Amino acid sequence: MEILEVTHTSQNPSASDKIKVALAQIAPVWLKREATLQKVLDAVELAGKQGCQLVAFGETLVPGYPFWIERTDGARFNDPKQKAMYARFLDQGVVIEEGHLNAVCAMAKKHSISVYLGVMERAANRSGHSLYCTLVYIDQNGEIGSVHRKLQPSYAERLAWAPGDGNGLRVHPLGRFTVGGLNCAENWMPLSRVALYAQGEDLHVAVWPGGLRNTEDPTRFVAKESRSYTLSVSGLMRASDFPEDTPELTEILEGSSEFLADGGSCIAAPDGSWIVEPQVGRELLITAELDHAMVRAERQLFDPTGHYSRPDVTRLVVDRKRQQLADFVDS
Repeated sequence: MEILEVTHTSQNPSASDKIKVALAQIAPVWLKREATLQKVLDAVELAGKQGCQLVAFGETLVPGYPFWIERTDGARFNDPKQKAMYARFLDQGVVIEEGHLNAVCAMAKKHSISVYLGVMERAANRSGHSLYCTLVYIDQNGEIGSVHRKLQPSYAERLAWAPGDGNGLRVHPLGRFTVGGLNCAENWMPLSRVALYAQGEDLHVAVWPGGLRNTEDPTRFVAKESRSYTLSVSGLMRASDFPEDTPELTEILEGSSEFLADGGSCIAAPDGSWIVEPQVGRELLITAELDHAMVRAERQLFDPTGHYSRPDVTRLVVDRKRQQLADFVDS
């Protein structure tokens, strides 16, 4: 995999202020969970060998974004073709409780690297037959720290994914930094962002299925609003990336361009300037050294949930209970 390495520090950075991060812009082996997880493992290992403390992947990379919906008349009700596609998607979903991410956790522990991984989760506590767009955080000890289910699927996604809850709106310590993350259009939802800012987030991870049109504007905006480093990491999907045995492949690719998702991964500094401009069209590992001193410098001007907030006037209430239909009380 190609590596793009960038250093971004102040003139005299303290060693304790520095952190090295990686953005893995890769394509899934579409609708094949285990094969895609192997690509994830390879990327985690590569990032670990580059000395990174964090590596992030795109939205629902495992086992892939539901591209078929918008290309195969996905809204047709009670349609055998659509039900068969959903059944296959469901079958390849990630069930955390069954250990599907154990190897990724072990690789994270081996290299002392944290991981933000986008998965299509088959949620055991919601019958095991509904799907969630989920962002999983694995810490440097290989432990799962949060499982964030996308609050509101967008447009055609609602035909495949259920709406999530606030349980995963959490941040995590990483060196001098505090890291948090959101899925795709959640990064446009002001209150979801504030829920992370209020917990001290200063390194924001935004994950996307892939697209320059998605990442170019919000990455710099979120960075400047929060005065935090913002990483946008995207998946990639070329027509050539679909396995030959993909159901309805001819219809999915009919009239498509070379890219169904062209990447667009990038990094913005706390002042909104580019560290890495959006990268499109190829699989690569972007690595960058970040300097926490720049966060502290920018917060002198503006801290949205600190000295520039007015909790006596406006406050946010976040419900982080994991939603489920039934609570069982056994004698």
